[in-house]
Order: sequence, then structure tokens, then C-alpha cells
Amino acid sequence: MSGTMAEKILASAAGRSAVAPGDHVVCDIDVAMSHDLGTLGVIARLEEMGVNEVWDPSRIVCPMDHVAPSHSIDDANDKRRIREFVERQGIENFYEVGTGIAHEVLHERGHYKPGDLLVGTDSHTTSAGAFGVAGTGLGHTDMAYVYATGQNWFRVPETVKFQIGGTFGEHVTSKDLLLSIAGEHGTGVGQYRSLEFAGSAIEGLPLDGRFTLTNMSIELGAKFGFTPVDAAVTNYIDDRTDGEYDPLRADEDATYRAVHEIDADALRPKIALPHKVGNVVDVDEAAGVELDQVFIGSCTNGKFEDLKAAAEILEGETVDPDTRLIVTPASREIYGRAVREGHVDVFTDAGATTTNATCGACIGMGLGVLGDDEVCLAAMNRNFRGRMGADSSEIYLSSPATAAASAITGRITDPAEV
Repeated sequence: MSGTMAEKILASAAGRSAVAPGDHVVCDIDVAMSHDLGTLGVIARLEEMGVNEVWDPSRIVCPMDHVAPSHSIDDANDKRRIREFVERQGIENFYEVGTGIAHEVLHERGHYKPGDLLVGTDSHTTSAGAFGVAGTGLGHTDMAYVYATGQNWFRVPETVKFQIGGTFGEHVTSKDLLLSIAGEHGTGVGQYRSLEFAGSAIEGLPLDGRFTLTNMSIELGAKFGFTPVDAAVTNYIDDRTDGEYDPLRADEDATYRAVHEIDADALRPKIALPHKVGNVVDVDEAAGVELDQVFIGSCTNGKFEDLKAAAEILEGETVDPDTRLIVTPASREIYGRAVREGHVDVFTDAGATTTNATCGACIGMGLGVLGDDEVCLAAMNRNFRGRMGADSSEIYLSSPATAAASAITGRITDPAEV
């Protein structure tokens, strides 16, 4: 029986030859991740359940990434509790403050392989689909059950496919594609569905660009998101892990709920207006909005290719004196590479602030919090009211290229103009 990516991975994890949308299956989990804001809740649920030992400490990954470093005594004490839990349980895959954002750390450190089933205490666990992994977020109670048993139940989702042809134009990125989809099809197009992004335009993207699509699949409501499993993926995984694996791919005759065809040649830089990811316009329609802050980072746009695109625009330029630019690499590895390539010097010379790897600014919990009535253009994933700080602040979303151009002018600007 033919199948989509989600159907084939869930069937394999459930020990079945095939599954169909709507089936309920109990699956073996390959990798479970909980970060600093998630692990505390998991610990509490395990204590309530009377569970003293996790099912397999080698399959659990705990990165300290959301509030990193701690910004209060309470948070510092919370992290101490997590460290004690990790040591008590023998969890070796523990990553301290500054190592990186969970979704980046997981593939950098070789914690999964194509065909795996990954769960995490974070909605952006869908990111792993860029590497052929079925990744999805769970709440604290479900994750505690996984920690205790190594299993979880799933309802097999339908799949929606986006077939992207053509070529991305100058300063047009996968972020612009995702925002375009959100604007045209709505943020419910993937509601409890799996999304597959395919076609020549996707195959031509570097892995960092594909990661943005699978990462933001959750902003379309998706359970899973996938891009092609090709040589770029397998070569990367082979460099990071010694484990054997059998990549799973969607069958050519797989059944989809819908297939949407998009011409990349027709795409333009996009802006998501406050306070919804799906409130999308071409950059021209938002041009001129004055900015207090520009942010480039998060799990969505703190990748190396994102920093490179921003540095190419900022080189030799200066950030507008009335606008602050904050750049947050997604991991220490990316930060180091950006240093070696000279990108961090470009940011510094332009007047930007480059921080350690953290989720802080994106979630309004450090290193870039917005005050009352402030306006921010952010190369990240969400622009919900109060996401980055004050409820009265406004967040516009864009690609790193558009963000960098706008930091120079101090207002939302088409990157082609600079």
C-alpha cells in the first residue's frame, strides 16, 4: 500500500505494514526532547505518576535554550532542579545554556536519522521534517508518558502537498514562501495534517532554507512537515551519526487531501502584519512602518544561511540610530561559523548586538523584550500579541534579508532598495 511520509513513518513506528488517515496507532518513539521550560512540567507529571526511572535515558535530549542564561533567581533554581533530574536519571544528552536552540541541537549533534519518530515539548519540533524525521510537539502529560514508556498514541493525519516549481528570485526566500502560503491558504490549511513541500524550487534550497518550511509548518496548524529526503540530507546525517538507517520517502502514487502548485518565480518578499502569521502582504504594502527594533534569530531564522543573507546586506552599512538590531544565532556552532566567516564582525560594525544562542527574544523572556507600544520587525516564527513582551507592542514578520534592509533604514524596506 502506498503512503505519504507521515503514513510510512507512523506505520513503521507502530510495527504495521501500512496505516491510513484516521487510524489510531500506538508508536515506539525514537527520540524525546524536553527543553528547560518543558522538562520541569515533565518532572512534575512523572512524580504524580510515581515513575522513578525513565524508559531509556539514551533516547532523551534536554537542551537549556528558552531562558538562557537565567534572568531570575527562580529560573536559576528551576534549572538546578533539571540538572539534578538529568544526573539522577543518567541522561547524557544534556546541553547547557548557550549550546543552542533544541531544534538545531538535535540535528547538529546527530540525535536522529531519516525515518525516525521524534517528540518534543515544543511545537516547533516539526523542524525535524527537513531531515526526513516525523517530529511533533507534545504537552507535559503526554511527554511524561513517553519518558515512562517510550510510546505514545497518534491519529494518522491526512497530508497536504505543496508542489513548488520555478526558482526563487533575488532576496526571496523560503520564509517568504511560507508566509505566502499562510496568507493565501490560511493558517488552518495544515490543521492536524501533515505537510509535504516538494518540487524543483525546494530541491534547490539549502537545508537551512528547507528547515524554515518544516519549522513553520506548525504555524499552518500541521502535525508534521516534510521536505525531500535527498543526498543533501543523507550526506549531512552521515557526517553527524554512525547509525544505520533506511530513509522513508513518500510514494509517487500516495494519496493527498490536496495538492497546491506554486510558482516560485512569482513570489515577492512578504510581511506578516500584527498580530497573525496569516495576515500577509507584499513588502511594498507595509513599507515605511517605523521600527524600534529588528530581530534576526530564533529556531526559524537563526541558521547560518540566515545570518549570511543578513550580513551580505549589512556589510558596509550602519543600523539606523533610532532602531536597535539584535541578532541571535540558533547555536554555538552557527555562531562560531559566523565568526569565522566574518559575519559577526559585519553585525558589530553595523551597530547590531549579537547574542548567545537562545529563544529569549522570540518568546519575550530575555535579550530583546519589547516595551509598551514598541514596533519590531522580526525574522522569526510568530507575531502574536505580547509574544515578545508588552501586549501593546507590535510584531511584523519577514525574512532575514528584509529585516536586515529594514534595520538600515529604520523602517520596513524592500531589500532590493538597499
